Amino acid sequence: MPQPNQTPPPGLLIRPLLPRDPKDFEAAFAAIGWHKPASQYQRYLQEQSRDERLVFVATGSDGAFRGYTTLMWVSDYEPFKERRIPEIKDLNVLPHFRQRGVGTALIQAAERAAHQRHHTIGIGVGLTSDYGAAQRLYVRLNYIPDGRGIAYQGKPLTHGDQTTVDDDLVLYFTKKLGGASQ
Repeated sequence: MPQPNQTPPPGLLIRPLLPRDPKDFEAAFAAIGWHKPASQYQRYLQEQSRDERLVFVATGSDGAFRGYTTLMWVSDYEPFKERRIPEIKDLNVLPHFRQRGVGTALIQAAERAAHQRHHTIGIGVGLTSDYGAAQRLYVRLNYIPDGRGIAYQGKPLTHGDQTTVDDDLVLYFTKKLGGASQ
């Protein structure tokens, strides 16, 4: 696994989301049985044009789609929103391109962009085993839990709360940018 701050693997390119991408992304995910509609990426394009969200797309030198992530300047997670911490959201790497540095390169691109405006960045991860690879990656990239426990749909849970275990049950992490310690 690539180490933090390593340069992207040879032949990997990181670029913004383009108008031609939504249908290609929908098809790439449909081919592996994931439902990610083109409308989601069309919304991302609109948000990108309004500077609400940056979208980072990983492709090979052949132009083949490998994955993407986004950076939200205003997080839906209340503690990040209150502290004006931008959030990396929706990291997706096609399974056959995992363990090749794609996710690391995407996260580092988002970190570089965030560092132009902020000193801290946030990221959330689901709690089921489906997110195990991402959980390990974030720790390897020096993200630490924000100390607020788990959240559901962007709202921290407290002792005694009951919720559904699904993709909206998340543990949030932060990282100081620019080499500063937490």
